[in-house]
Amino acid sequence: MKIGYNLINDIKGKGGSSVKKAMLIVNPSSGKEMGREFTAHALDTMKKMGYETDVCLTKGEGDAMEFARESCNNKFDFLVAMGGDGTINEAINGMAEQEHRPLFGLIPLGTVNDFARALNIPMNPEEAIDIFKQNHVQKTDVGKINDRYFINIVAVGALAEASFSTSAEQKSKLGPLAYIIEGMKKMKEKQPFTLSVLSDHKWEGDALLMLVALTNSVGGMETIAPDAKVNDGQLHVFIIKAMALPRFLLLLPRILLGELAESEHVHYMKVTKLLAKSKYKMIANVDGDEGDELPITIKNLKQHLDILVPQKE
Repeated sequence: MKIGYNLINDIKGKGGSSVKKAMLIVNPSSGKEMGREFTAHALDTMKKMGYETDVCLTKGEGDAMEFARESCNNKFDFLVAMGGDGTINEAINGMAEQEHRPLFGLIPLGTVNDFARALNIPMNPEEAIDIFKQNHVQKTDVGKINDRYFINIVAVGALAEASFSTSAEQKSKLGPLAYIIEGMKKMKEKQPFTLSVLSDHKWEGDALLMLVALTNSVGGMETIAPDAKVNDGQLHVFIIKAMALPRFLLLLPRILLGELAESEHVHYMKVTKLLAKSKYKMIANVDGDEGDELPITIKNLKQHLDILVPQKE
């Protein structure tokens, strides 16, 4: 291995061409620094599965993506990422559309773990590691927005921008209230915004929020896009039309009941790709992080990755 730091060739295989190569990417700061605690169990499990494993510890943004890309370039058989949604997102960004893509496993350590939830992977890291031994593979979709990739959701609108424009100081002092305060400020600036969505059919109008979901789990809630499957090849698009804030707040119970698509104030469609444009300067929220400014092109890479998931009982 050529890149990075804290790279450990931790397990010696049996030798010969039959040895299978694996990489374990660990974010040591995720989950209250639980990464180091579960690394030994992951390595022991992977050794019993016949893998010789390199361990890569991330130190900053982009590390997991570079490690994952190297696992593809070196034609590794198995890649495992241990961390929160950000670490998993980076690993998939390193693998997506590479000529060789290893079998993928994930060990959730974050606070939300949307992608793991959508795949029915246990939130307990030790239990998540144990499912590797079942060797049950599921083909899983990956979303692509312009030149990057996502695993859960793309959102456009004032509330979406609030999550990445809220300062660390605000988050520390106010917690979730900081997002609401920043969201209200943004909504005053940009409510409503013009939106044009081109796909199998065209939608144009004034919108409050656009959500493009790949999975049924968004922000830890599994009711925003209840029909979304991880391998259905679809983008589940919700356009919340322009309305006064009190009316918008009345939509929240529908979200909790999984009935958002049924509201007369919401335009819902399932497509495989789309182009979204606006006359305003709107910045997409991609899996919780700041993305590109509109216009954006989004598409579903159907069943793009092979991922280890629990066997259905």
